[in-house]
Amino acid sequence: MVLTAADKWKDTVIKYRKQCQNILKISNNIRYVGIINIYGRTLTGMVRPNLKPLLKSEQVKNEFFIISTLMSLRKDTASSVGKLEHVILEHQKVTIVLLTKNDITYYVSINRKEKGLEKIINSIKKII
Repeated sequence: MVLTAADKWKDTVIKYRKQCQNILKISNNIRYVGIINIYGRTLTGMVRPNLKPLLKSEQVKNEFFIISTLMSLRKDTASSVGKLEHVILEHQKVTIVLLTKNDITYYVSINRKEKGLEKIINSIKKII
């Protein structure tokens, strides 16, 4: 049986959802995991159950647009400075970790009280 484009897309989204679930399992301090494309569109995302999101819908759209633009522009410098490993954005309430693979950005929001950030980043890299 030949898979249609819609079937392939559905399989890809299922794969991304499983990755989000596995990333959430790494630490109880992970608040949100989202996967966005090069245009800033959410392919899938999960908020930890029983947590209230910090951003409103319009703020999320703007945030993901900014992140996708940043990640796209960073690709141009890879030949000079090397491949991007990850980005850490420190805020008062949360730490945002960004990782990329094949033009897909993994956006992970983590409570600031988390002490093992490097361990979490390495665990995420193994999942993606």
